[in-house]
Amino acid sequence: MGSEHELPADRSYSKPLGIRFLEYIKKAKLSYESHQAIVLIVTFFAYASYHATRKTTSIVKSALDPQSSDVGLKFPWRITYLSAPESKGLSWVLGDGWAPFNGSDGTALLGQLDVAFLSVYALGMYFSGHMGDRMNLRIFLTVGMVGTGLFTSLFGAGYWAKIHSFYYYLIVQMIAGLFQSTGWPSVVAVVGKWFGKKKRGLIMGIWNAHTSVGNITGSLIASALLSYGWGWSFVVPGLLIAFMGLVVFFFLPVSPESVGAYREEDEVDSLRKNEEEEGVTEPLLGSNTELKEKAVGFIEAWKIPGVAPFAFCLFFAKLVAYTFLYWLPYYISHTAIEGKYLSNEAAGNLSTFFDIGGVLGGILAGHISDRLDARAITAATFMYCAIPALYFYRSYGQVSLVMNVALMFICGMFVNGPYALITTAVSADLGTHSSLRGSSKALATVTAIIDGTGSVGAAIGPLLTGYISAESWSAVFTMLMGAALVAGLLLTRLVVAEVAARISESRSQGGSQTRSEAPELDV
Repeated sequence: MGSEHELPADRSYSKPLGIRFLEYIKKAKLSYESHQAIVLIVTFFAYASYHATRKTTSIVKSALDPQSSDVGLKFPWRITYLSAPESKGLSWVLGDGWAPFNGSDGTALLGQLDVAFLSVYALGMYFSGHMGDRMNLRIFLTVGMVGTGLFTSLFGAGYWAKIHSFYYYLIVQMIAGLFQSTGWPSVVAVVGKWFGKKKRGLIMGIWNAHTSVGNITGSLIASALLSYGWGWSFVVPGLLIAFMGLVVFFFLPVSPESVGAYREEDEVDSLRKNEEEEGVTEPLLGSNTELKEKAVGFIEAWKIPGVAPFAFCLFFAKLVAYTFLYWLPYYISHTAIEGKYLSNEAAGNLSTFFDIGGVLGGILAGHISDRLDARAITAATFMYCAIPALYFYRSYGQVSLVMNVALMFICGMFVNGPYALITTAVSADLGTHSSLRGSSKALATVTAIIDGTGSVGAAIGPLLTGYISAESWSAVFTMLMGAALVAGLLLTRLVVAEVAARISESRSQGGSQTRSEAPELDV
């Protein structure tokens, strides 16, 4: 009985049907650790499916607009390779592309689709965070995933319906972006409620691999299905995320309170506090309940120390990351590597090495920030290291395939490392900041503020790239390096504070050791 930690009789909660089924099979109540494992697994695959649907657009771009690659004057640095057009294979199955994206303004139209999707996504993020702290996150997340699957599939349905209206694809992408905005605030809020700050950076760094796993999965699925028609590249990921939405509905426990799961140390701490209060248990419980039920307002969340600097840092970090997310396969297919051009499918597959590097970067950033207890120092250092990585990839990526893969991997590590750290561990830390006095109702709101602000940058980056790349890809990489620099500089004040704290801590430890050694010398 003591190990099951049942809720008081007057406290009502509802377990997901899948959790009840697992407990029925096990013939016992699931432990706290078992619930944590379920949360990590379900949210991992749930958000991986979000990114799988998001990645498909970048893979299909060259199929929708293959003719833009023939305009060699837009890419003066690769004119010498135009003598071997047969190596490109850009029109291999899909002919002359898909109207209206196969015209002279096709690249700009594709950029407008990106910015429309990401603008609605960024705006929707603020509302999603506000609603997520006030609704059942399991239901909220399920609706978002099923809606995302529906409108992702509707974009692909334009292939069979032979729809050539730009506004159809624009509206579908905007609604899909609105549903996509439900994902991140929800999953971070759920994970943040189940895991404390200890080793949060490492745990969430590993867990955040779902972003790269989703990108890789989306790339591989979309690339493999292109030969059957680009519509399948949207429909299959759409069905996948809808299915995962049902898994979330049946299996995700959104908080320990929702399933009556408590750690033993939590129960011991609660009993100790009750004993210390000596008979004032009733008012104390009433106060705690009120705090838990009160959600933090939008403006109040912005005032939490550290939220604004990290939010604006993420603005520029995501500008870089999402430019790669949406344009890297296109860039690779339009770049002569060893004098040859890769097909759309090969370029899509090759682009996955950026995300593989991102997995390692997220884990390293989380682990390092845990060991140093310095989130800002870690994030800023990674952003500064991303600058030379971007320069070398642009300058030497076309030398050989091996060089391209290696430099792409390094770029992914330094670009996605701080992006992963800020959107996971930092958001969870700030969502449970001491200024909130123990309230957990700010997790989704803070996460939405930080990632929503970052998503504005994510919208601007691909849009600018659509226009700038028509003139020079070198200018695109200059923009990305500048954004990485600004992202690091925005954390300067927090970095200085963390360095000062480390120095003060080391001095205090040194002083305490000197004082403890003094009596021994006297003896």
